[in-house]
Amino acid sequence: MEQQQQLWRKRDGVVQVLDGSEIRALVENRDAFARFVDDRFRKLDGDGDGRLSVKELQPAVADIGAAIGLPARGSSRQADHIYAEVLNEFTHGKQDSLSKSEFQHVLSDILLGMAAGLKRDPIVILRINGEDLNEFVDSPRYEPEASAIFSQVNSGDNTSLRQCLLAALRQLTVDHSMPPASDFWVVENIVEPSMQQLGTDQLDQPVSQEAFFHEFKKLLSIITRRLQQHPVIVAHTENTFDGSGIRRLLSNKFEFDKLLDSVWRGVPKEHKDKTSNGYLRVALDRIADSASLPPYGAVDQVDAVVNEAFKMAKADDGKAVDEAEFKKLLTEVLGAIMLQLYGNPITVSTNTVVHEPMSAPSSLLSPPPPSPMVSSPSE
Repeated sequence: MEQQQQLWRKRDGVVQVLDGSEIRALVENRDAFARFVDDRFRKLDGDGDGRLSVKELQPAVADIGAAIGLPARGSSRQADHIYAEVLNEFTHGKQDSLSKSEFQHVLSDILLGMAAGLKRDPIVILRINGEDLNEFVDSPRYEPEASAIFSQVNSGDNTSLRQCLLAALRQLTVDHSMPPASDFWVVENIVEPSMQQLGTDQLDQPVSQEAFFHEFKKLLSIITRRLQQHPVIVAHTENTFDGSGIRRLLSNKFEFDKLLDSVWRGVPKEHKDKTSNGYLRVALDRIADSASLPPYGAVDQVDAVVNEAFKMAKADDGKAVDEAEFKKLLTEVLGAIMLQLYGNPITVSTNTVVHEPMSAPSSLLSPPPPSPMVSSPSE
C-alpha cells in the first residue's frame, strides 16, 4: 500500500492519506480536545441548560454517521440500526440527557474507535486527472492488457462494440488512472460524453478484436482529455488479510490470555458456568480488531474462510462448553483462519467517487478553530 501511494504521488497529483492520526492527536491533546468539546457542546445545547437532550444529540449522531460513511437516516434499516447504536452509546439506553463531561467521554471513545479503524484501513484520496491513463495507453502494457480485457468482456457473436467498450471501462481501476466507470457521476460526465465523441458507426455492430483494440484506445484518449478538464476525486481503500495479525496475537501469550478472559466474561452463561459454543462467533467478532480481521459480514471472502474454520473445529453445533473448552475452540478457530489466509491471502479494495467538496466536513467532526497552542501541520 505504501509503495502504491508513492506511485500515485508521483503521477496523478495530490494524495491525501486519512489514517486516523489527526483524530487521535486531537483526542490525546487534552487542552485542544477540551476546547473542541466545549465548542461542539455549546452548538448542540440549543436551550442552554448545560445538558444535551436526545433531540439535541441528533445532529451529532448524524455527523458521526456521515463521517463513517453511512447513508442518511431513513435510507436503510441497517443504517438506521447503526444510528440507533451510536445514540445508545451516548445515552446507554437509559438517560434522556447527558452532561458535557459525559458527552466528552463518549465522544472520545467514538473518535478513538474511528481513528483505530482508519489506522487499520487508511483511506487514500486520489485526484485522477488522466495523466497515468495517458501513460497506460502509450505504454507496452496496453496491447496485452487490452487483449485480456477483450477476452473477458466479449461474451459471443452478438456482443456489440458499444457493450464491449463499456464493459472494458469497468475493468480498469485507479491503477490505470480510471475512476469507477459504474459511478453515476462518472458515467454522466466522463463516459457518456466520451462515447458520443467517439462518433463511430460501428458501435452497435458485432465487435471484432481489431475494431475493439482501435476504438478502445481512441476512447481512452478522449477520456484522458476529459479527465484533464474535469479531474475526479476518488477515495481508495485497500486491505490484505493474510493471517499475520492472528499470528502476532497468538504469539503474545500474555495479551492473548487477557483477551480470552475478557471475551469469556462477556458471553452469557448457562447452568454450571457453561455457555453455548454458538457464542464463539460473538467472541470472534469482539477480538477481530486485535487479530486484524474484519467484522463478520463485512467481507464475503473472509466470511467464507471463517465459516470453514468453524466447520474444521466443529465449533458451530450449539453444544454447551465450559471456560476451558470455549477458549480452546476459539484458539483452534483462529488457528484455522490463520492457516487458510496464510495460504490464500485475500485482498479487498474499494474506490468511491467523492462528490461533496473536500473543504466541507461535518459540523461536529471538523477540526477545531486554530489556536496558539495547536500548530497546523506544514504543507
